[in-house]
Amino acid sequence: MVNSSRYTSKAAMRARKQEELVKRIKRYWQLYLLVLPPIVTTFIWHYIPLYGVVIAFKDFTPKLGILGSPWAGFHHFTDFFKDPYFFEILWNTIRISLYGFCMFPFPIIFALMINELTNAKFKKFVQMISYLPHFISTVVICSMIHMFFNVDNGLVNNILMAIGVIDKPVGWLYSKVAFDHLYTLSGLWQGIGWGTIIYLANLANVSPDLIEAARIDGATRWQVVWNINIPTILPTVIIMLILRVGGILGVGFEKVFLLQTNLNMSVSRVISTYTYERTLGAGGTTAYWDYSAAIGLFNTFINLALIMITNTISRKVGETSLF
Repeated sequence: MVNSSRYTSKAAMRARKQEELVKRIKRYWQLYLLVLPPIVTTFIWHYIPLYGVVIAFKDFTPKLGILGSPWAGFHHFTDFFKDPYFFEILWNTIRISLYGFCMFPFPIIFALMINELTNAKFKKFVQMISYLPHFISTVVICSMIHMFFNVDNGLVNNILMAIGVIDKPVGWLYSKVAFDHLYTLSGLWQGIGWGTIIYLANLANVSPDLIEAARIDGATRWQVVWNINIPTILPTVIIMLILRVGGILGVGFEKVFLLQTNLNMSVSRVISTYTYERTLGAGGTTAYWDYSAAIGLFNTFINLALIMITNTISRKVGETSLF
């Protein structure tokens, strides 16, 4: 009797929630209609293509299609793990990602610095100047890097030789040591301003009365930042950190590919560029589509696992998590 009444109460509660949902949809149908296009678009472009993941487990032949192609199981995954480039591209991807991960605090620090500016016009000017690089395309950014660091009449070499730091031009773009710095620091320059937006939005919610009360009590500017501003943005920082950890193996293709040269290939070949080499780089042949799909699925699985682990740690240590 106890169990049956419990199930009855749960069923009644579920029915009540469904009725409330229907009433809410009828009442705010305009808002639900407004959000319908992005939901449909996301479903079409992000969920329906998931069906193609099956290619990673098959010996794919376009003539036979995905379902008609013979099953291969984990054959492509084991081939990837046995690939002579496996540890090289995995280490390159992790190394570049971790270097970029070290840049994570800079947008936070920059947002706190902008927030402390008292001159409104100068504050807007700094924000505008810092946002501009974000709107420059990756191709243009890489072209600028090639122009500035070119071994033949490059701006950086000319300046360093003029002040006596170096005696002859340095091939920065061909250096294995310089690649990580060029890739990461140019990304920091391009994204630091844009990365401050979400933190500045959080800092704008800090009550001026709270800050004024702290200053009346004798708090210095640094104490206000440390005890009021930083705790305000801390939940957002944790969420952004979790998302960033989930992209450890997600080094973008375009910029790495555009900065690659034959001399730095051993340190610049990452998972995304290697996937390109085995498909489009092989003349567009379909022979490696299944193999490339397995590489991409492996990459996605690792990123998902990192998100789950980081989110679990964050939920147990603090009160902030994605889910």
